[in-house]
Amino acid sequence: MHQSSLALAVALGVLAQQAAAAGFIEDSKASLTLRNFYINSDNRQFADAPSKQEEWGQGFLFNYASGYTEGTVGVGVDALGLLGVKLDSGKGRHYNPTSASYGGTVFPTDNDGRAEDDFGSLGVTGKVRLSKTEARLGTLLPKLPVVTYNDGRLLPQTFEGGQITSSEIAGLTLVGGQLEHAKGRNSSDARGLSIAGANNARSGQFVNKFYFAGGDYKVSDNLLAQYYYGNLEDFYQQHFVGLTHNWALPVGALKSDLRYFYSDSDGKNASVEGRREGFRSAGNWATNDPDRFEVDNRTWSALFTYTLGGHAASLGYQQVSGDSAFPFLNQGDGATAYLITDRQIGKFLSAGERTWVAEYGYDFAKLGVPGLKAVGTYLKGSNIETQGSDQGEWERDFRLDYVLQGGPLKGLGVSWRNAALRSDAARDQDENRLILSYTLTLL
Repeated sequence: MHQSSLALAVALGVLAQQAAAAGFIEDSKASLTLRNFYINSDNRQFADAPSKQEEWGQGFLFNYASGYTEGTVGVGVDALGLLGVKLDSGKGRHYNPTSASYGGTVFPTDNDGRAEDDFGSLGVTGKVRLSKTEARLGTLLPKLPVVTYNDGRLLPQTFEGGQITSSEIAGLTLVGGQLEHAKGRNSSDARGLSIAGANNARSGQFVNKFYFAGGDYKVSDNLLAQYYYGNLEDFYQQHFVGLTHNWALPVGALKSDLRYFYSDSDGKNASVEGRREGFRSAGNWATNDPDRFEVDNRTWSALFTYTLGGHAASLGYQQVSGDSAFPFLNQGDGATAYLITDRQIGKFLSAGERTWVAEYGYDFAKLGVPGLKAVGTYLKGSNIETQGSDQGEWERDFRLDYVLQGGPLKGLGVSWRNAALRSDAARDQDENRLILSYTLTLL
């Protein structure tokens, strides 16, 4: 039985016994988010298909969060209902002609290599609270340095598992748990967990145990220290240390974001036999290297952001060391890495890669146009290790967002996101996304 099924059974039992309990219903919240999503990816290099991927859909995201029953131990239940409806696609533009991948850009694939007309899922989470400690079992949307869900398409990626969060000590938040399955952003199915190098939809290796633990400690009002540990069984172990500092200057403010990851092999990935079975990492090795496909990575970064009025200017640098690419949960259907270089198209996490990041954003509220924001980003990566000469890449992103501030459609958001990637290690690509979103409060 999946964790979500067990959570549903627990939740229904609680509802049957204590639905009328004070706090459970009174503190409940529910909302429906409507998301209209269009994407056009223009592959501008080589004659290989697809030359273009283009899809358009309407998403419905229902969020329900109950309150807690009264007493020393409070019990509650949350629910996340997701539905995606195809508005436009095509076999060529969806591009999964042999159904070898999990899906296309936005939608899952049918047996004929075409986009499904609709897809969806229902996730239920049982929760228990004691003092300032909460346990959750079922559908999770983690946002931690060692595992972060992806929300870059019509519907978000979700995970199944359990998590405990405790804030009993002032200034210290502790988190720990285990994940077993993931539902991709273009899928209704729960699948096992993997990394790049082993996540082929047909022949890859997937496991059902990812352990994580760590904490955030507020050293002072301006300084946050973090440590997290992640372990994907038979693939890798990862340690993360981070510092975030906010400094109020006489003119403006400076935010510093420092991150360091140390990743090493685990279980079958640590043995030649296991790697022969397919427990492999992406990276760069000589053909006769006995450590070929083994996780071996250190990645550090520093990002500094200066803000003044409506202006925000950032400059950062990231360095990837070791023979393997940066490892993170990646089932091959869209994933997020907690890196300053994870952007609209590229992630800049190849073995040996060094990347500079420059970004400028402006909030037009300072000019009397509240709700309007613009951000431009440029990334330049070099030293990507290959068995030939080192390679490089660059990406330019532009994002324009506007949220209506009044009227009957107050809160309606419109976002245009444009990006261009030019790379020696991947296909050149231009991409546009147009997103309309509106949230209705139901409770």
